[in-house]
This record gives sequence, C-alpha cells and structure tokens, in this order.
Amino acid sequence: MRSISTPIPAGPSASQAARKAAGAIGPFLRRFARNRGAVIGAVILCTIAAVALAADLLFPTDPLRIVATPEIWPFSQWSHPLGTDSLGRDIAAMIAHGARATLLIGLVAATTATLLGVGIGAASAWAGGWVDEVLMRVTELFQIIPNVVFVLTVVSILGPHIEAITLAIGLVSWPPIARLTRAEFLSFKEREFVQACRSVGLHPAHIIFKEILPNALPPVIVMSSLVAAGAILYESVVSFLGLGDPNVASWGRLVGEGRSLIRTSWYLCAVPGVAIMLAVLSLNLVGDGLNDALNPKLRKR
Repeated sequence: MRSISTPIPAGPSASQAARKAAGAIGPFLRRFARNRGAVIGAVILCTIAAVALAADLLFPTDPLRIVATPEIWPFSQWSHPLGTDSLGRDIAAMIAHGARATLLIGLVAATTATLLGVGIGAASAWAGGWVDEVLMRVTELFQIIPNVVFVLTVVSILGPHIEAITLAIGLVSWPPIARLTRAEFLSFKEREFVQACRSVGLHPAHIIFKEILPNALPPVIVMSSLVAAGAILYESVVSFLGLGDPNVASWGRLVGEGRSLIRTSWYLCAVPGVAIMLAVLSLNLVGDGLNDALNPKLRKR
C-alpha cells in the first residue's frame, strides 16, 4: 500500500530573496527622502565619515604633536585652518582624526548594545515565566544606575583605553533596546502567522529568527541610531573629565583642555563642541528618517 505524502513547497531561492530585498530598497529610500531633516542629517553624517576616512591623507603626521605656536586663531593661517590649541597642536588634524575615534566608538557601542538588548529582550519575551522576571529585573537594575557614573566606574577599573570606554558605553546602553525588543516580541508572539508556524511544528529557532525577528527589527534599528548618538556624548563626557585614552585624539578632550582658556580663546571649546553637536544631531535626524521609513503607521503620513 502506497502512502500519500503532501509535497512541501520549496522556500524562496537566494536569487528571489535578493530581488525582493532590492525591490524594497527603492520604496525605503523614497520614504526616507521625504524627511528633509533626515536627508540633511545623512549628508552631515556622510561628510563626517568621509573626513574620518581621509584623515591620514589630509593630516599624515601624528595629530597630537606640536606643529606651531600656541593659540593661533582659526582662519588666520592657511597651514592651520582651525588654529592651534594651547600647546601648539593643529586643531584641524585632531578634529579629523578624532572623527574616526568618535564614529568608531558610536558604531561599536551601538552594535554591542543592540546585540545584548535584542538577545536579552527576545529571550525574555519568548521564554516568559521566571526567565522573563529575572531578565527584566536585571534590566531595571541597569536602568537605575546612573549611566555616566557606571561608565566612569568601568573606565576607572579597566583603565583609560578606547576599548574599555566602548565596552562601558555598550553596557549602559542596552536596556532600552531590550525593553523595546521584548515589547515587539510579545506583540508578534501571539499573531496568527506565529501560531500557524507553531501548529505545523516549526523549530522555535526558525520562528524566532525567520518570522518574529525580521518584523521586530525596524524599531530596534531606529533605537540603535539613537544609542550611537548617546555613545558619542558619553565618550565626550569621559574625555572631558580626563579619563579618555591619552593616545587618541578626542573631541571631548579638546573641549576639556580648552575650558580653562574659554574667556580668552573660546574657539578651543567652540570648534570641537560644534563637531560633537553636528555628529549627534546628524544621528538623531537620521533616526527620525529611519522611523518614518520603517514605521508602517507613518508611511502614508
């Protein structure tokens, strides 16, 4: 007696998935471009990234070495367009090389926070019960501790190195992402398509990574861009207080070193301060654009 088996339809091929992804990029870019502030933010962010990538070509020597007399005002000498600091170091060189460290810290810290937050939030929502209670209490514990104090404590213990600063910032930035991920997972966990996947016996890992996570990622991506902006501010605070890496050019340290001369040479604080402001502002504007482009409730606004 022959058994009759129901054929299982084959999943989409790699080429079909690639075509689907390519077809979604166009509408996403059009929705993103509707937000003029987001476009301006993307242009500013790309400019900062270009300066960071070209720092070695524009200023091939060590940015921390003394190259001229102290306190040359901006635009008074073309060889030093942004002037020199109180020690005679080229501010333009430190701004360019500092952009690399700033963007790197923001990117790595945001990636670390996103991985931790998504992992903890997804595990909490999917497991439920006592696992959810324990993970959420741990999340609340990290939220109770003042972030700046936690970062300064970790840096003081591990030492003023860029790796320690990045790790500390990542450790204080994951709770909001974890709570957002948990809320998204709880919302999708009870949807019909997830229940259908369970009824046909699909593995939980398949349901989590193939069905729920892709739908929960858009708001997480928006939150990650805001975390990157916050990471830049945290690093600036640490460097401003003198706990930054002394071997790395930092915008926050420039502000901190120039504060004692702010009455006579205010540009020492103003130039790196404007750089920090533009970097954080651009990330926030890009985050707003991503929210408009990825949030289905706002697509027809």
